[in-house]
Amino acid sequence: MNSTVSVLNCAGRKLALDRPRIMGILNVTPDSFSDGGRWLGKSDAVQHALSMQKAGADIIDIGGESTRPGARAVPLQQELDRVIPVIEAIAPQLTVPVSIDTSKPEVMREAVAAGAGMINDVCALRQEGAVRAVADLGVPVCLMHMLGDPRVMQVDPVYDDVSSDIRDFLIERAAHCESNGVLKMNIVLDPGFGFGKTLQQNLDLFKGLPALLAAGYPVLIGVSRKAMIGQLTGRETPDRVSGSVSAAVLAALMGVAILRVHDVAETGDALKVATALWDNRA
Repeated sequence: MNSTVSVLNCAGRKLALDRPRIMGILNVTPDSFSDGGRWLGKSDAVQHALSMQKAGADIIDIGGESTRPGARAVPLQQELDRVIPVIEAIAPQLTVPVSIDTSKPEVMREAVAAGAGMINDVCALRQEGAVRAVADLGVPVCLMHMLGDPRVMQVDPVYDDVSSDIRDFLIERAAHCESNGVLKMNIVLDPGFGFGKTLQQNLDLFKGLPALLAAGYPVLIGVSRKAMIGQLTGRETPDRVSGSVSAAVLAALMGVAILRVHDVAETGDALKVATALWDNRA
C-alpha cells in the first residue's frame, strides 16, 4: 500500500489500511443521483447501514446534502435534521466507524458528537471554520477536489494538466490543514472523480493516480455508478454495478486505500478474488 498511514483512529474505532477498505454510501437525501429518497426514513437508514456492514463495509458514509451535478445547497438546519438523528441511531448499532459527508463545520461538530468518527468533505475544508473544526475534533478527514460547486462544476471544466493540477491542489490543502492543527496521520485525499471533470479528464485522472499515491497520504476514490461509468458502458445509473466494481478493483490494485461504493457486497467479492489472484501471480 502506498501510504505512510496504517490505521485511521475514527473516534476510537480503528480503520486499518492494511488492505483496500470499502466505504458504504448512505445518502439521507431526496435528490442524490443514485439512491435519492430511498433511505429518508430513520429505520430504513439504520437497516441499510446494518446490511452494508453485514455485506462487508468497513465504514459507513452518511450524507444529508446531494452533490450531484446541478444540486443546490441545503440549509444548515435541514442538513442537521437529516443526518444527526440517523447517526445517533446508527452509531451504537454498528461495529464499524461512521463518516459524515459534509462541508459545513457546524454539521461536522454535531455529527462527531452524535457518533461519527470521520469527516468526508467534498470542499476540502474550504468553508470558513472547517479546518478549525477538524483540528478541534481530532478525527480523520478526507479532502476532496471539486472544481467550482455542484451547480456549475460540469460546465466546461478546464485544467492545464488534470492530474498535476489536482495533485497540487490536494497537497496544498493538506499542508494548509497541517499548518492549522490537523494531524497528517488524519488526512486522506480524494481526487474527486466526476466533480468538475469530463470523461477524458476522469480517464487521465485515473491514469495519474500513482503520482497522487506517491504524495504519502491514503487515497480514497468514489466512482460508483457515476456518469463516467455510464458514458463508458452505455448503462443507466442502476445498471452500472459491473462497471463500477471494475473501476474500484483497478484502483485498489494501484494502491488506493478506500473505495466509496453503493454496491458493497459486489465490490467486496471482486476485491477478494482480484487480490488473491494478483498476489499469487508470481
